[in-house]
Amino acid sequence: MEFLKKNWSNILFIIIIILLIIPQTRKPIQVGLNQIIAFSPSKISEKNRESLNDYNWNLVDLQGQPLNFKQSIGEVAVVNLWATWCPPCIAEMPSFQKLYNEYGDKVNFYFVSSEDNGKLQLFLDKKNYDLPVYQPLSLAPEKMQSRSLPTTYVISRSGKIVVNKKGSANWNDSGFKDFLDELLEEEY
Repeated sequence: MEFLKKNWSNILFIIIIILLIIPQTRKPIQVGLNQIIAFSPSKISEKNRESLNDYNWNLVDLQGQPLNFKQSIGEVAVVNLWATWCPPCIAEMPSFQKLYNEYGDKVNFYFVSSEDNGKLQLFLDKKNYDLPVYQPLSLAPEKMQSRSLPTTYVISRSGKIVVNKKGSANWNDSGFKDFLDELLEEEY
């Protein structure tokens, strides 16, 4: 008993390390930690915003219906590049689902993954998500290409990239929703 009292922090540290080594427990721990440390995404200052001049991006939804990102010209769009194996991606999905529930009829959402259709649908079904998920049929516009997952872009009606967030974030934050409301009020 004396040994436990003196070494409880070392024992706890060893248990955490062991849990992080085991694949079945590592992913949930990583997801949980990402959710704890996720903050509202930062917007790009107006002087540093780049214009998205090329909207040509062929996508297909999970039912096989093709569409082109050009349909978002003049609209506010949220584009999330993600994967089912990515703990930070999984961590931010609940906040995206809440945001989509509230803004899905006002903002164009694109959750883009290169993974297998069946794997994506299984993930959505298991988590009870109804997010609009797409697979790319061509390369994303140059200014929206990223090697990091997750990466999320928010495009204004005027085609400005106003958010370029790499890593997880809390997308259902009141500050971000206020920002989306401002973008929706902009004239095209």
